[in-house]
Amino acid sequence: MTALLLCEMVLGVKYIIILLLIFSALVVSAVERPNIVILFTDDQGTMDANCYGSKDLITPNIDKLAATGVRFTQAYAHTVCCPARAALLTGRHPQRGGVRHWTQGDMNSTKGINMALEEVTLAEILKP
Repeated sequence: MTALLLCEMVLGVKYIIILLLIFSALVVSAVERPNIVILFTDDQGTMDANCYGSKDLITPNIDKLAATGVRFTQAYAHTVCCPARAALLTGRHPQRGGVRHWTQGDMNSTKGINMALEEVTLAEILKP
């Protein structure tokens, strides 16, 4: 006797149908993945967008995003781009992520310019 027939005899057909509907709904909802868009700019100052008070720069698309999304008014940024990028990738403070300097030059150097291989990145977390 198959497991399905045994379940039908024990639980009845209506319970099997309910269980099948629940499991199929779980499978369908597990397939949907969120879309994530990250806008990351280098060398952008506080007054480099109209939504933050700039009078000499025209930034209509950034202004639309700010009007319909979230505006950040307090932030920390590293003085050079590479540590800031490493912080975005790992979610960790630049000093803790291992990238503390500009990475031009000897890529095999151990002077705090390479991210440790053990670091977990946003891409690894979002990987299916």
